[in-house]
Amino acid sequence: MADLAQTEGAQNRALLAKRDALQTQIDQWHISHRDAAHDPVAYQDFLKEIGYLLPEGPDFQIDTTNVDAEIARIAGPQLVVPITNARYALNAANARWGSLYDALYGTDAMGSPAPSGGYERGRGARVVARARVFLDEAFPIQGTSHADVRRYYVANGALLVDDLPLVNPAKFAGYKGNPKAPDSVLLVNNGLHVELVFDRAHPIGSRDQAQLADVVLESALSAIMDCEDSVACVDGADKTLAYANWLGLMQGNLTADLSKGGRQITRALNPDRAFTAPDGSTLTVKGRALLWIRNVGHLMTNPAILLPDGSEIFEGLMDGLITSLIAMHDLKKTEGLRNSQTGSVYIVKPKMHGPEEVGFTDHCFGKIETILGLPANTLKIGVMDEERRTSVNLKACIRAAQHRLAFINTGFLDRTGDEIHTSMEAGPFSRKDFIKRKSWIGAYENQNVDIGLECGLQGRAQIGKGMWAAPDLMAAMLEQKIEHPKAGASCAWVPSPTAATLHVLHYHKVDVAAVQAKLKAGGRRGYVETVLEIPLATYQKWTEAQMLHEVENNAQGILGYVVRWIDQGVGCSKVPDINDVGLMEDRATCRISAQHIANWLHHGIVSQAQVEAAMQKMAAVVDRQNAADPAYRPMAPGFDGIAYQAACDLVMQGRAQPSGYTEPVLHARRLQLKARG
Repeated sequence: MADLAQTEGAQNRALLAKRDALQTQIDQWHISHRDAAHDPVAYQDFLKEIGYLLPEGPDFQIDTTNVDAEIARIAGPQLVVPITNARYALNAANARWGSLYDALYGTDAMGSPAPSGGYERGRGARVVARARVFLDEAFPIQGTSHADVRRYYVANGALLVDDLPLVNPAKFAGYKGNPKAPDSVLLVNNGLHVELVFDRAHPIGSRDQAQLADVVLESALSAIMDCEDSVACVDGADKTLAYANWLGLMQGNLTADLSKGGRQITRALNPDRAFTAPDGSTLTVKGRALLWIRNVGHLMTNPAILLPDGSEIFEGLMDGLITSLIAMHDLKKTEGLRNSQTGSVYIVKPKMHGPEEVGFTDHCFGKIETILGLPANTLKIGVMDEERRTSVNLKACIRAAQHRLAFINTGFLDRTGDEIHTSMEAGPFSRKDFIKRKSWIGAYENQNVDIGLECGLQGRAQIGKGMWAAPDLMAAMLEQKIEHPKAGASCAWVPSPTAATLHVLHYHKVDVAAVQAKLKAGGRRGYVETVLEIPLATYQKWTEAQMLHEVENNAQGILGYVVRWIDQGVGCSKVPDINDVGLMEDRATCRISAQHIANWLHHGIVSQAQVEAAMQKMAAVVDRQNAADPAYRPMAPGFDGIAYQAACDLVMQGRAQPSGYTEPVLHARRLQLKARG
C-alpha cells in the first residue's frame, strides 16, 4: 500500500493538475470570444491545440478475456446500491430473481397504484392475465394460449402444454419435481430465464386452472456495489463499513437483520437454483446478480490512511487495492456462493477525464495485481463515460484499457454537470429540461454505443445506459425505458429490485444482440462535432416566474439531498421533488443542480439575493417533506445548520469546485458535523 500510495499518488496529483490547467485555458478561450458568435471549428482547433481533444487513432478490438456471461453475452437490468447499507446490498444481490406477480400487483405498472389493505382478487386476476400475455409473447405455444392452458408437463425431454409443444421447443430449459406434474418449469428467452411455479395449495395457484402460482423472472443480471456517488464515506469508520460489507459479499456470509410483516428476519445471500435439464442432467442457474464494485474516482483523498508526510491517501488508490484484496476470497473459492465463475474481479471506475487517466487506472490495476499475486488482467475495468473529456476521446479511452475493459456507459446527469462546468464561461445554459432536448445529448448517447461496438465490446463487455430516477412511476418506466435496449444497450440502471423485474420485460421483447449487430453494420451515428455543441440558452427572454421556478426546483433537489447526506450520512435518497414526486438523488443529480444555479448566478440571470431567497424558501419545503422523520433536523427558520450551509456552498462556490464536483464541500461539512459529535 505504501508504494502504491506514494508512487502512484504523485502521478494522481499531476493528472488533477492537468485537469485544472486545461479548464483554465478553456475558461480563458470563452472569455476572450464572448462578444463573438461561437465558432465550432475554431473551438475544436483550440481543444486540439491544448491537448484536450486527441486523435482517435486506428481501429482496434478489445481483447478482454475471462468475462462472465452476465457481462459479456446476456443483456438485462443492472442495479446500483450503496455498499454501506447491508440490507440494500443483499436486496440487490438477490434481485437476480423476482416475482412478476408481485411487481405488477404492488406498483402502478398496470396503470393504477397498488391498493392498500387486503388482497384485491380483481386486481390479482388482472395481474395473472397480464403475465399470461407476456408468456404468449415470449414463449408461444403451437395452437393455444397460456391463458387457456390446464396442464404443463415434461415427456421425453420436451415441454408439453395441454399436449401441445412450444413454437420454439428449445426455449424449454428445465424443471423441478415430477416431470408429469412439475413443481416448476424453467424457460429461457434471449438468454434470460423464466420460472413457472406451480402450487395447488398456494392462494393464487389454488384458483388457477393450471395451478400456476407465480411467474418468476431472472431480473437483475448484475449489480454495482457502490463506494462512490451513493454513499457518504468521509473517514476511516465509514470506509471500514463499506469494506466490511464488500467482504461479507465476497465471502458469501453477509447478513442483515430487519423487521418485515411484524416479525424479525435475517436476510442472507440466496443460493443457486437447481433444475433437471431436458436431457436429465442437473442444471444449476445463478441465484444472485453478478457484482461489480464501484471505486471512487481520482479526485478525493481520505483520512482513513495517512502517509508519512501526514497527507491523506488518494481514496481511489486505497479502494483499488483493498476491494481487490477482499475479492480474492471469491477468486479462491471452488464451491459455495461464488460471484465470478471465470475468475475475474469487476471494478467500475468513475469520473475519469480522458485516455491518460484511464491509462493511469489500467497501470494501477496492473500494479495491484502484482502486489496481490493475481494473473494479469484479473481486475476488469468499467469506464463511465460521464465526463466530457472522456466522451470526446472515448475510442482512445477504450484503447487505454483494451485488455481489461468490461463496461462502458452513459450518465446524463454527471455528463451534464461536467458540461456546464467545463463551459461555464461560454454563457448561460438552457433550463435543465431543455438541455435534454439539445442535439449534443443524442449524439453523446449514440456515439457511446457506436464506438463501443466498433471496438468489439459486443460479446465481451457491457454497454450501459443510465438510471430511471422515479422508483414509484413504474408504468412510465415500462413505457419509456424500452428505448435503452432498442438503442443497443446491454444493460441499464434501475432503482430497485422490483424495477429490475419489470425492466427485464423489455429485454424479452428486444433482442439486444440483434440490435447491436444491425447498429454495427450501419456505422457511426454520433460524432464528436455534435457532442461538442454547448447547450447554451439561445432564447433567454424568460419571465421572472420561469427563472425563479427553475432556481427553486434546483435548490429544492440540492437541499433535500444534502440535508440527509450531511446530517444522517445517507448518500442516496428518494427525495421528493418540488411537486412531491419521489426521485432517486445521488451526487450526480446534486452536481447538475448546483452547477446550473452557479452558471445562472455567474452570468447574471439571477442575483445572489434571489438565490438566497430561493434556498430559504425551499429549505422550509424540505422541512415539511421530512416532518415525519424523527432523525431529521429542520433547516428553517434559523438557516444556520451545517447541512444548509453545505447546500449554499455547493451553489455559491460551485464555479470554483474542481470539475464542479460536490465531494469536496460535502466531505468537509460532514467531517465538521462529525467532529461536533
